[in-house]
Amino acid sequence: MIGIGDRAPGFDVPLPDGSRAALSELLARGPIVLFFYPKDDSPGCTAEACSFRDAYAAFTDGGAQVIGISSDSPESHAAFAQKHRLPYPLASDPGGAIRTAYGVPKALGLLPGRVTYVIDRDGIVRSTFNSMFAPQKHVEAALEVLKTLR
Repeated sequence: MIGIGDRAPGFDVPLPDGSRAALSELLARGPIVLFFYPKDDSPGCTAEACSFRDAYAAFTDGGAQVIGISSDSPESHAAFAQKHRLPYPLASDPGGAIRTAYGVPKALGLLPGRVTYVIDRDGIVRSTFNSMFAPQKHVEAALEVLKTLR
């Protein structure tokens, strides 16, 4: 797994609106909170996504962008985002290449893992938080680290 102090692997992924999100372009605007989650509309993933939604103003006030990544399709992401009024983009990683590049471990050896990274504007990972069963704690951990990047 990519750790604190490592350079974040680049990516260029499709978004539900047909645009793309590239790490290099996102970093030009400030720090990134990148969270990998297993599946749209599953209970834990919905709780996590909604926690990021509810704290979104705190992230943007801190100058950070939030982006979620799973293997779901852009269409699935669009429906999930609309249903739960998610104000941040969800990116598709259908083959799991980005998940692999970041070394996100599988949970219980089977399920795609749930890991959040805070990446500073220089592309350096400043925090990782890995917890499959405490989805809301990802937000708390990311906000704490974001405070140190100001």
